[in-house]
Amino acid sequence: MPLIVGMSVLLGCQFIGELLVRALSLPVPGPVMGMVVLLVALMVNGRVPSALRTAGEGLLRYLTLLFVPAGVGIMSHFGLIGEDLGILAVTLVVSTGLTLAVTAKVLDVLAKRRWGGGDS
Repeated sequence: MPLIVGMSVLLGCQFIGELLVRALSLPVPGPVMGMVVLLVALMVNGRVPSALRTAGEGLLRYLTLLFVPAGVGIMSHFGLIGEDLGILAVTLVVSTGLTLAVTAKVLDVLAKRRWGGGDS
C-alpha cells in the first residue's frame, strides 16, 4: 500500500505541474514543474514521508532501464548523428562547461551565505 500512495503522490505532483504549465503558459516541461511542486511540498512538510521514500527508492532501483530507449535511438539514427557530430560535440562541451560554471557559482554563493565565507 505505501508504494501505491507514494506513486500517487508523484503522479499527482506531475499532474499539478502539467496543469500549472498549461494554465500559465510557462516554457517549462510539466514534469519539471511537478518536481518543483513536490520540492515545495517536502520543504513545507519538513521530511520525506515513508510512502514517498519507498516509491522513490523503487524507481531509482530501475533508473538504468530508462536509458535503454535513448541508446536504441542513438543506434537507430547513428547516420544522422554522424552528419552533425561536430555541432553536437561543441554543443555538449559548451553546455557542460556552462552548467559546471553556474553550479560552482551557485554553490559559492550558498556557501558564503551559510558559513559567511571570506573574500575569495
